[in-house]
Amino acid sequence: MDSLPLLPTMAVGSYASPGWMFAFRERMSRGEAGPDDIEEAFRDATRIAITDQLDAGVDVLCDGEMRRMRFVYEAFGRIAGVERVMPTRRLGVPGYDRAPHWRATDKIHAPGGLGIVDEYHAFLAMYPDHPKKIAFPGPLTFGARIDPGIYGSGADASRKVLEDLCEIARAELDGLVAAGARFIQLDEPGLPRPPDGISFEEGAEWINRVVGDHAERCAVHVCFGNNASRPAVRRDLGRLYPSIGMLRCKTLMLEFANREMADLDGLPTLAERFDIGAGVIDVKSFHEETPEEVAERIGRVLEVVPAERLLVTMDCGLSAIPRWLARHKLGAMVGGASLARARLG
Repeated sequence: MDSLPLLPTMAVGSYASPGWMFAFRERMSRGEAGPDDIEEAFRDATRIAITDQLDAGVDVLCDGEMRRMRFVYEAFGRIAGVERVMPTRRLGVPGYDRAPHWRATDKIHAPGGLGIVDEYHAFLAMYPDHPKKIAFPGPLTFGARIDPGIYGSGADASRKVLEDLCEIARAELDGLVAAGARFIQLDEPGLPRPPDGISFEEGAEWINRVVGDHAERCAVHVCFGNNASRPAVRRDLGRLYPSIGMLRCKTLMLEFANREMADLDGLPTLAERFDIGAGVIDVKSFHEETPEEVAERIGRVLEVVPAERLLVTMDCGLSAIPRWLARHKLGAMVGGASLARARLG
């Protein structure tokens, strides 16, 4: 990672699936694909995600999270002690009220882990020499989708659920560190919307329990939701800055582009302690940014964050937009960073 240029570029995590992958997953759901077919498809889709990043000139690669298209929901398939709860609204436009959620029926655990370590090993085997980042959901994001069920109700029940989820996430993080991962990102759209009775500040402490003594390898991505390119909660970062400042990690990944670069005034204090991954690409819009537009956004961040502390990224993952648009946005991000570097001299 020491060889990275000034203003290194990277995606957040997930990538836009090729069209055939949606058709293949339908066949998977009908039991029409065998284990070798599934492994081949996931590997091919991952190579496509990485190749698109390489074509664009991205500095730090992500694997695209092709094995879990919806980043957190599919990961629940590896968690025991919960049952799926069907939504009460099933007609009409998709939304968070129709998204999957679960109820605890037993002690929550993951007997075989979340599978992220295996994803990292596959990623490493494909591209051993290129700087890379691996991302997975944090405890608040899992907890926000779980009714405590047998754990009881209220804040105490939420804490019991988070206790078990932190054990799962910490085991995965420890496994990634043992595998040699140097840039590990916890995705926490759950921080702006923590489980019942949990404050933002307490939420930050739960994240810190997962990070433990691995802070130098860890980033925390905080966003406001990206289900079908829609946010889930209020999108003002100001109310979150006190809790974000409590996090024990090296890097913060924050969204700015889709909020018209609001709340930059809180970054100078954060940049004293953290590297800042600033989202300067709006993945919740079909607007096709130009490199000049992206460079202007980067320039605004550079007014409050030292260049050596700034990473150039996107607001969120790319899985909610079509691949052609994802490719365009990758190119605009890289082009904008190149222009910003040139303006810095």
